[in-house]
Amino acid sequence: MRILVLGAGGYLGGHVTERLRALPGARVLVGGRSPGADVAVDLAADRPYLLAGALAKAAPDAVVNCAGATGGDAVTLAEVNARGPAALCAALREAAPGARLVHLGSAAEYGPGTPGLRVTESEPCAPAGPYGATKLAGTVAVTSSGLDAVVLRVGNPVGAGAPATGLPGRVAALLAEVEDPGDPEGELRLGDLSAYRDFVDVRDVARAVERAATAPGPLPPVLNVGGGEALPVRELVRRLAGAAGFRGRIVETGADGNGGGSERSARVSWQCSDITAAAAALGWAPARSLDASLAALWEARPRSFVPHGVAAS
Repeated sequence: MRILVLGAGGYLGGHVTERLRALPGARVLVGGRSPGADVAVDLAADRPYLLAGALAKAAPDAVVNCAGATGGDAVTLAEVNARGPAALCAALREAAPGARLVHLGSAAEYGPGTPGLRVTESEPCAPAGPYGATKLAGTVAVTSSGLDAVVLRVGNPVGAGAPATGLPGRVAALLAEVEDPGDPEGELRLGDLSAYRDFVDVRDVARAVERAATAPGPLPPVLNVGGGEALPVRELVRRLAGAAGFRGRIVETGADGNGGGSERSARVSWQCSDITAAAAALGWAPARSLDASLAALWEARPRSFVPHGVAAS
């Protein structure tokens, strides 16, 4: 089986590629802009006919699109998260119409959740900002493409290599900068941590991708991939601080513009996905605890970081 992974150099893409390369009988090709890529493609800029030419040469049985932008201005987000999947689908229809497409979406597409409730794939989407809106546009491009395609709407992934652009990675980086983590007088100053998020181990996300790429027959157009429960962000920070041996105080400075509070955290205070459909379609459920995810994150923690305010993402 030939599997093409796009965005393999990113956080999710790296874990997905590692998982797929361990799959017996699979040949994994990496697509992207880097000189070492097996397939030279740029979803944000290449015209569909150029993408089609590259895809025809690769002749994939499955394509996994992990490419995506989580930050940047609205133009960057639109180019990567919305335009990219649309161009990919157009190219696949021409060059490899029988290939299975697995596209990584985001739970941010749903927008604000209702406290105490898990959101299902059939719920209306009302994203709260450009990131969620552009990810939703990418999902629509995939689900309306007519291809053998599935979108995995991923919650908040946690694990080794988490980037400093997301909350877990930023907190790990800040903790790594603490000179004496055992000092009870020490302080870790963060932004607003009152939001609830659905955390899932990045390795479990990779396992869901593997099952989606190899499952026989058609799949539902969208499947939630999350932990299935909402956890207070301050609880994640508390547990990560414990894994780091931090004995000081965690101080929340609020979301007043001076403490690193996130506008999205204020607008999306609750996020939790119903993962029943993924269990039915893929036989998938998260296998790792949050503590195991945080232990892996801390073990692979960054060693250098310039700290600033942190808030839920």
